[in-house]
Amino acid sequence: MKILLDTCVWGKAKEKLQREGHDVIWAGDWVEDPGDIEILSRAHKEERVLVTLDKDFGELAIVRKILHSGIIRLVNISAMKQADICHSVISRYKEMLQKGAIITVEANRITIRPSD
Repeated sequence: MKILLDTCVWGKAKEKLQREGHDVIWAGDWVEDPGDIEILSRAHKEERVLVTLDKDFGELAIVRKILHSGIIRLVNISAMKQADICHSVISRYKEMLQKGAIITVEANRITIRPSD
């Protein structure tokens, strides 16, 4: 799956997800942070699932109706576990994400907001 990792996601998650066969871009590799709207727009243009720790992306997608290609928000997930949890969520919910679901992952709970 094509993935865009937000700058707040652990940079080493990129390598781990690539080893799992995903096409991954990490915004931390960019020269400068273009801001949330541009990150979300780029992910959508490139048909990438956005992975973030930031709740603002869900608000942009839901309240401001900015188009996206699926969002995974990790809440209080340690850096060392981020890649494994992302891979697991993507494997399990791939079709929902491709349809634009927003998935929030917490230690003991996964919440899914299907696309409208």
